[in-house]
This record gives sequence, C-alpha cells and structure tokens, in this order.
Amino acid sequence: MPFDPIVEQPLDQSIPTERSRTTLARVMGVVDANNYGNVHGGVIMRAVDEAGGVAAIRHSQGPAVTAFMDEMALLEPVKQGDLLTTRAQVNWTGRTSMEVGVRVTVQRLGIEGEIHVSTAYLVFVAIDAAGVPRPIPPVEPDCDEERLRFHAAEIRRASRLERRRAIKELRERGLEP
Repeated sequence: MPFDPIVEQPLDQSIPTERSRTTLARVMGVVDANNYGNVHGGVIMRAVDEAGGVAAIRHSQGPAVTAFMDEMALLEPVKQGDLLTTRAQVNWTGRTSMEVGVRVTVQRLGIEGEIHVSTAYLVFVAIDAAGVPRPIPPVEPDCDEERLRFHAAEIRRASRLERRRAIKELRERGLEP
C-alpha cells in the first residue's frame, strides 16, 4: 500500500480509524540483542513508541508526543534475526490526546506464521510548533471491533485518571508511592 500523505481535516469532522493504521517492521540485529541473542526490552519498547507515534501523527495531522504508556508484558522472547513487526492504530481521541494500540509480532526463520510478542497502549498528545497541546479531530471507529476498542480505551483512560488522582492525593499528604 503506498504512503497516504496527511490531508488536513477540519476539527469538527471525524477521521476513520483506518487512516491512522501503521505497520513498521525490521529485522533484529546484533546491536539489538544481548550476548544470548535475546533482543533487549528497550529496543522493543522503542519500536512500539515509533509505530504509535506514526499512527498519532497520521491521525492528528501534525506533531504528537508520548505522554503515557500502559504496562507492557513481553509474552515471548524476540531473537536476533527475527522480523519484528509493530501494528498501530488510534483507538480513542479526546480534545488534544489520543490512545494508540500497538500489537507486536515476530516472524522467525523456520517457524510458520507470526508469534504474538506484546500488546501496548500509549497516550499521545498533539502539539503545535510551540509545544503546546492542540485540538485534534475525533476518531470514527470503522466497525464493531473498532467500537469495542474505543470503549475499552475509555475504561483504560478512566483507570489512568483515577490512578493519577490517587497518587497526587498521596503526594499532597507527603507520602510517595
């Protein structure tokens, strides 16, 4: 599929989920791995952040920065020589922020199909040239699966906000979690 350049969208018109979908892939090399041939978790996290960032930029039609990353479990080891693929899309949008889901898989020589490595959810904030948050168009889920992702993102958002509120309250009382 050829690259679809970003087209300016009015803020009052929603953007279909498919417009943010992004796939990035690369072969894991010797500099990505430890002495045992296992790829460092930070390399995988960086790939997740890069794919998520591209999806956020495509949706917001401009710069976006990472504001939050939910916990990320590495379910399977990634090895030197594996083809690491990250697939990202915007699941939910607020006024200036958006949640992006990223699925990580690998293809390994000698093994048929893809191996699911991880799924991560990141929050990006769209910014202007001065680094100030800027409004973005709403996302429009394409189908029932996309609507489910949207609602699940709302649940994760509520959880993140509650956790932030609870931590702030502890800090105000002089306690550090």
